[in-house]
Amino acid sequence: MSPVRATVSLAATAVGFALLFSFRTPSANPAAAAPAQGSSASSAPTVSPSASGAPPSGAGSPSPSASATPTPSTGLSNGTYTGQTFTNFYGPVQVQLVISGGRITSVKTLQQPSSDPQSSFVASRAMPVLREEVLQAQSARIDVVSGATQDSESYAQSVQSALDQAGA
Repeated sequence: MSPVRATVSLAATAVGFALLFSFRTPSANPAAAAPAQGSSASSAPTVSPSASGAPPSGAGSPSPSASATPTPSTGLSNGTYTGQTFTNFYGPVQVQLVISGGRITSVKTLQQPSSDPQSSFVASRAMPVLREEVLQAQSARIDVVSGATQDSESYAQSVQSALDQAGA
């Protein structure tokens, strides 16, 4: 290939990439879009929880019922339930759940890996994240914390054993 032809080919490729990356797709976030003509500037756009990944907030968001009876759809009995201890390569993991109104209202870590400083550090960072995952999911089907895969799996197993006791 001649030097001129190689330069032209390289320039065409560079222009192609520039064009490829200069076009943007419409924003998936309705809040970032400009308000429609004739709409009031004070009205807030509605964002669905699945679009942002966050739970709904504000005055229009649904709130859980304040009743103290178990929710028929969950089948969970109120009380405090201690899950089995599940030991992984880094150490034991055990949780305790409090069920109130048919919902998981509290998750307490009773045991976590502490055999060495690194395992203890990883567990101390992962356990609060896993606690929030359980409270949000209201089940043992939670996301694994990156870097703490085995601790996450043991945590989910202990949560499931507590839920089994609660009648899930």
